[in-house]
Amino acid sequence: MSVLDGALQVSRALPLPGALARSWFVVGRNITAFRRAWLLLVSGVAEPIFYLFSIGIGLGALVRTVTTDAGSEVPYAVFVAPALLAVAAMNGAIADSTYNVFFKLKHARLYDAILATPAGPRDIAVGEITWSLLRGSLYSALFLVVAVVAGVVQSWWAVLALPGAVLIGLAFGAVGMFATTYMKTWQHFEYINLVIQPMFLFSATFFPLSTYPGAVQWLVQITPLYQGVALERALMLGDVGWSLLGHAAYLVAMGLVGVVGTSRRIERLLLT
Repeated sequence: MSVLDGALQVSRALPLPGALARSWFVVGRNITAFRRAWLLLVSGVAEPIFYLFSIGIGLGALVRTVTTDAGSEVPYAVFVAPALLAVAAMNGAIADSTYNVFFKLKHARLYDAILATPAGPRDIAVGEITWSLLRGSLYSALFLVVAVVAGVVQSWWAVLALPGAVLIGLAFGAVGMFATTYMKTWQHFEYINLVIQPMFLFSATFFPLSTYPGAVQWLVQITPLYQGVALERALMLGDVGWSLLGHAAYLVAMGLVGVVGTSRRIERLLLT
């Protein structure tokens, strides 16, 4: 049985309405494809976990405590952990919505085969974005378990960190796939790295926002990763306030823009 046949059977077995079932067909195909490669699927969470122990705990032995932008004084590892959870969500979503989508679109021609099923171009877009945010959420869930075991989670509000990770995965997965539809060669993915790497380093990931020069702080605050970091840090430290709605709204809006843009681009690429 091929991967597509297996995914189609999974889709038919689910009591879902038409459009949702067709999108889930794409998700089911990815689940089937990774069924025997689950270790490869979860391997991406290793990077933020290594950062947590090497920088959060190692450097934390020197830095000791950090005063957050909310005024709380916490151990350095506790400060860094929420940011790395946001990074885990971003990494999982980007991994699937960029390189993997490009291979399926340009080389494997997988989407041409999917069009032979009841699924259409917009179903492909929604399905792939859904899968990317699910992968990002999986990375975040695994990282959160490690953070709890390491003792760097201090608030019960952290149970909402996973829904927050879903929003981060939606934002980066949707925009990542939208950008991928414009890529012509593998070399063009250097532009993705050129955006992701500075965000990883300068989104208040390792230092409070207040440590940045005043002229730079506004630039940091408009980046999507900062929105995710601020959301997860507030939840995991228990510094909950109305500002969290702003961070969540930013990520949702970014995700919706990416979904609409990707749907239109995929339709144009596959049907013209």
